[in-house]
Amino acid sequence: MGPVEKALWFIESHFAKDLTLSAIANASGVSCYHLVRVFGIATGYSVMRYVRSRRLTEAARALAVGAPDILSIALDAGYSSHEAFTRAFCAQFGITPKQVRAQRHLDSIQLVEPIVMNENLIVKLESPRIEHADAFLIAGLGERYTFETNHSIPLLWQRFRPYIGNIPGQVGAVTYGVCCNSDGAGNFDYIASVEVSCFADLPDNFSRLQIPAQKYAVFSHQNHISSIRNTVYTIWNQWLPESKHHQSKTPDFERYDERFDPQSGTGVVEIWAPIN
Repeated sequence: MGPVEKALWFIESHFAKDLTLSAIANASGVSCYHLVRVFGIATGYSVMRYVRSRRLTEAARALAVGAPDILSIALDAGYSSHEAFTRAFCAQFGITPKQVRAQRHLDSIQLVEPIVMNENLIVKLESPRIEHADAFLIAGLGERYTFETNHSIPLLWQRFRPYIGNIPGQVGAVTYGVCCNSDGAGNFDYIASVEVSCFADLPDNFSRLQIPAQKYAVFSHQNHISSIRNTVYTIWNQWLPESKHHQSKTPDFERYDERFDPQSGTGVVEIWAPIN
């Protein structure tokens, strides 16, 4: 059982109690940083958003059968007041708790049911090579994403491609998809980028980042780019927990060289996972 499956079991077994990210990560056998990343890749939710959504779903079920006291339901769901619960409930379902109790059904709202992981996400990986890379500079277009919005990353690449080859100080033709600045809520920055020799004269809308010197496990994804999620999921959920390595909190990235065809989405993509 991988970290995500352990986290899902722990959440479903304990969500009537106080739950923290650190407690869920501890039960999963990995760091909070690791769990946030792999859980988001696997489920499309941040860990604590999933907890909130599951609690609100069970609250909606109780209201739909006529629970007499909304405040008690709010407290059971982890909210300290009727008002805070109502705000969260409306944000989740677009309807108030009082309305759900009055209508006595759940037909108009989208519940979040317990997630059962699909074993098909796990793919066979070739053994990675271990690289010790020097520090280098990257620059390009960056956006802040969550695991609920990262489906928009291909649009970022569409916006960036016209710049490639015309960027001041560009080094070589390799492009990089860099993930960095992750937080416990499942937010992260993604930068579609190239290596540069310095940050001078770059367009004002460009993000700039120094990738530090780091040891990496380098994996090759050789299927269509649309299935890269499976490879990334297998790295974080299976290979890393079973290896002797630990995830470093430095940026990880996809590396696209001449073996990848951006027009068809086919070819080899390297995934550089920082380890220590």
